[in-house]
Amino acid sequence: MSHRMALETRALTRSFRPRRSPERTALDGIDLALPTGGIHGLLGPNGAGKTTLCRIVSTVLLPSSGTALVLGRDVVDQAQQVRRSLAVVFGGERGLYTRISARDNLLFWGAMVGLGRRASALRADAALEAVGLADRARDRVEAFSRGMQQRLRLARGLIGDAEVLLLDEPTVGMDPVSAHGFRDLVRQLRDEGRTVLLTTHDMAEAQAVCDTLTFLDHGRIIAAGTPRSITEAVRTVRVTVADAAPEHRPLLQARGFETRDDGTATRSAVRGEVADHVRALTDAGMVQVSVVAPTVEDAYLSLIGERRTGP
Repeated sequence: MSHRMALETRALTRSFRPRRSPERTALDGIDLALPTGGIHGLLGPNGAGKTTLCRIVSTVLLPSSGTALVLGRDVVDQAQQVRRSLAVVFGGERGLYTRISARDNLLFWGAMVGLGRRASALRADAALEAVGLADRARDRVEAFSRGMQQRLRLARGLIGDAEVLLLDEPTVGMDPVSAHGFRDLVRQLRDEGRTVLLTTHDMAEAQAVCDTLTFLDHGRIIAAGTPRSITEAVRTVRVTVADAAPEHRPLLQARGFETRDDGTATRSAVRGEVADHVRALTDAGMVQVSVVAPTVEDAYLSLIGERRTGP
């Protein structure tokens, strides 16, 4: 295995045997190689294996078989070194002491990762500056908005100068403005050379910030690549008409378009059929015809939705 990778797994498997239930495989022979210095999205439905993978990577859970390395260090045999190089940032309400100040939270976490008082103070101030909370350093966390609290969680992840950040649903519950600012901050950390592993159910977020995507379902990798390569693999695109008139409705319906009273009509079409649809619509006098490329959400629905709802 190469030591140039932020995360590598080979045949990584984890099985559970719930009480009075048959054995269940949460991870089924995962092979993964994520380079340093990028934002890597981990996508999939609940129960797909994302949380199990993250718990193994962060040394909280042992694999049943196979190997996982973080920056070339084995998560089992070199767990202490892995913990020093990795930080976990959760979404939601977890992980902060709200009745003390932001700075005191970071000083506490500095002590927890083995920093001396002076080093903790220096890193706390630097981390607060990095996440835009320097002017609120001495305010109690209970007065912070959800977005500010999440930035503080990220600052906590930076206190030990971690090279790899594992972000678990980091923008859950944030308003759009706060989420946008947080994503900008994550990009900045990537540009500084850190590696980010991001789990999210927000497909727009994944498309906006991730350099690579890995789709998990039933403990297996079902697709991996850049957002562009993932979306280009989707077989269908959406054809939209914005100026459909009543006389156009028979043609649109014959071609499988869903029509609306406001003069719009849409349908999904296999890529090879798009030119024929566009030609027929424009020949009939419709000029506001557009073809919308697939999104990561379209890819998700194609890869996972059909697996869950198909025969």
